[in-house]
Amino acid sequence: MHLLNADLHSHSNVSDGTLTPEALAQRAFDKGVELWSLTDHDELGGQHRARDAALALGLPYLAGTEISVSFAGETVHIIGLGVDPDDAGLQAGLAATRSGRRERAQQMAAGLAAVGIEGSFEGALRYVGNPALISRTHFARYLVETGVCEDTYAVFRRYLTQGKPGYVEHRWARLGDAVRWIRQAGGEAVIAHPARYRFSPTAEYALFTEFTAHGGRGVEVMTGSHSAAEQQRYAGTALEFGLLASRGSDFHSPEESRVDLGSLPDLPGKLQPVWGALQHRVQQSSRRKPEVS
Repeated sequence: MHLLNADLHSHSNVSDGTLTPEALAQRAFDKGVELWSLTDHDELGGQHRARDAALALGLPYLAGTEISVSFAGETVHIIGLGVDPDDAGLQAGLAATRSGRRERAQQMAAGLAAVGIEGSFEGALRYVGNPALISRTHFARYLVETGVCEDTYAVFRRYLTQGKPGYVEHRWARLGDAVRWIRQAGGEAVIAHPARYRFSPTAEYALFTEFTAHGGRGVEVMTGSHSAAEQQRYAGTALEFGLLASRGSDFHSPEESRVDLGSLPDLPGKLQPVWGALQHRVQQSSRRKPEVS
């Protein structure tokens, strides 16, 4: 089960990726992915397109999303896998989470203007496929385009993280609400890329404790931003908390992403994959049916 080439974390231009859902499905198929999920930030608008494109290729598909959550002063991302994209409660929760992004973006632009970077709001909008989801990534692309930084990673280091010009904190969904929306929509909740959060050991333990208390059942062990040591560390966390393990590249763009779709290491055999609990939610066509269990 752990050897399945599942990629359950990726983004299209419906949120902050650069490829359409259809192009992303094609890339996943071409890269040998055997189970795929599109998990756009706080959005379900690309789900039917992604599913239809995947199934036309014979690529098994799980509907997904990635919800922004505020926890202990950090923005934490919770992935919902196997959700019903037409669930009214989930849709309403995501709409509420998206609200305020435009105002936040204007405040970010003001912060950048204060250090001499003008026109960033209008520049960022040129990269936005969905204006309701303007984000730091769109600002980062504009700053690379204008030569302020050499790549998007440098933009985040210098301008768009806490304590830097252009960073504006936003109050996202509550952890319990996000997990509840996912579960009520028939899915499983997964903590995305846990090594990215700047938590103390105590705060991280609190995150996992509260997450599991709300009914969260998964953690992303293999992901594009985890080092080998971090993969091992969160494999241990999965075992400690009795969590299912997930695997996803967090792919955004052929030009920007460090890890391509389908290229992560396999999950360690001692872990229970999250897709084992979601077999009833996997959508498949008759053209290609690899074993997903």
